[in-house]
Amino acid sequence: MRSADAWKVGKNPVCAPDRNREPGRSTIIDSGPETPEVSQRAPERLDGPLPEAVRQRVVEAAAELLGTLATEEIPASLRPFARWERRHRAKRAGRHIAPVLEQDPVFREKAAGPLRAAEPELVEAVASGTVPPAADPVTVAAVAYLLRPPGWPRLVETARRELERSASAAEDAAYERRIAALQRELAEARAGRAGELERLRAELRKAKAEISELRRKLHEERAAVKAARQRAESLAAELEQQRAAAREAGAAADKELRRLRSKLAQAEAAHESSRRAAREGRNVDDVRLRMLLDTLVDAALGVRRELALPSTIGRPADSVGSVEPELLAHRALPGRSLSDQDPKLLDRLLTLPQVHLIVDGYNVTKTGYGDLPLADQRNRLVSGLGGLAAQTGAEVTCVFDGAELDAPVKMAAPRGVRVCFSAPGQTADELIGELVRAEPPGRPVIVVSSDREVADAARRAEARPASAALLLRRLGRG
Repeated sequence: MRSADAWKVGKNPVCAPDRNREPGRSTIIDSGPETPEVSQRAPERLDGPLPEAVRQRVVEAAAELLGTLATEEIPASLRPFARWERRHRAKRAGRHIAPVLEQDPVFREKAAGPLRAAEPELVEAVASGTVPPAADPVTVAAVAYLLRPPGWPRLVETARRELERSASAAEDAAYERRIAALQRELAEARAGRAGELERLRAELRKAKAEISELRRKLHEERAAVKAARQRAESLAAELEQQRAAAREAGAAADKELRRLRSKLAQAEAAHESSRRAAREGRNVDDVRLRMLLDTLVDAALGVRRELALPSTIGRPADSVGSVEPELLAHRALPGRSLSDQDPKLLDRLLTLPQVHLIVDGYNVTKTGYGDLPLADQRNRLVSGLGGLAAQTGAEVTCVFDGAELDAPVKMAAPRGVRVCFSAPGQTADELIGELVRAEPPGRPVIVVSSDREVADAARRAEARPASAALLLRRLGRG
């Protein structure tokens, strides 16, 4: 920003007063007759950018003009903005309008139209070089920039100086107001400080008296606390001695109680173990014997039906002479001569009397429908085994590996189907082995699993293995 001294008379040749000017001529614009030298000199230009207020006034005049011109009269670069609202054109298209005003004299002269219509007398005065002293410097500079009469840069610079002076004056006035306010605040603070100081002194005297009284009371309390602490320490020592004696007596009593409880628990465990052993041995033997007896009876009846054996008691018709037909040849027991993969194997085995079908659950489900969740796999297999048990009357046990479960599973097994999960630390294969070994010798047992180790273990336990595919094919037939 230029200082005011830089614009004093004699410092700037543009603003220097002309001592030979005619009386009554304006000191702002020299409107004397144009000489040939003046007409041939270079175009006048500003030394710097337009003041922001002047630029805003010029852009607003051009933006207002855009809405009134025909399309062919508008410069090509400004035609897209002609359809905008005037306030939007002045605010958002100003950076596009300003270069066109600088480079297009025709558009610049047309842009002075709104100003000429609003203030015709001021426009004529600026054009003639006789600017009224009371005219708004921003408006004068805007008209001078658009019409560009001789000496127009001087009018713009005059407006710049006026704006700078006004801003400086407003800033000085604000500073003076701020200083006056601060001086008032300082005077008020000093006046309040004396009263506050006197009040604080009175409070200090009162506080000192209270502190003296409190110190006296504190000394008395300390003496009382010291005596009470000594008394408490003596009582605590006596109490600790009593507690130590009580702890020793309690420890001895607890030790004796634990010893007696341990002996009692051992005696109860031994008694219960002996009772359970006697009961389980009797029950297991009874169950195995009854199962073997039922198996033998059913096998004998089946053999009698297969071989068509006559009754041991003679019949009256047997004494009548006749020619009897040839008896059917003896058939082997079902499944004895069939391979493990024969489709007819499972059907033949399920015809055996008192047959026990043990199924390796997850081995079958993952073979047939392993893409389903485990819960759906179990439900689907158990439902199919329920139908198979109802059709054949066989005892069916389905074994699942309990290690894959996060929590105990509640299942409503169909009638005739026993569902078992292996215990923690036990595999389903081990549980299947225990089920096979629990059966009495001679009872037909079928183990369904595609696991080679499970099939070999079943053979060693005199059970008949069958693949998971055979069971899935049988369940698929319904």
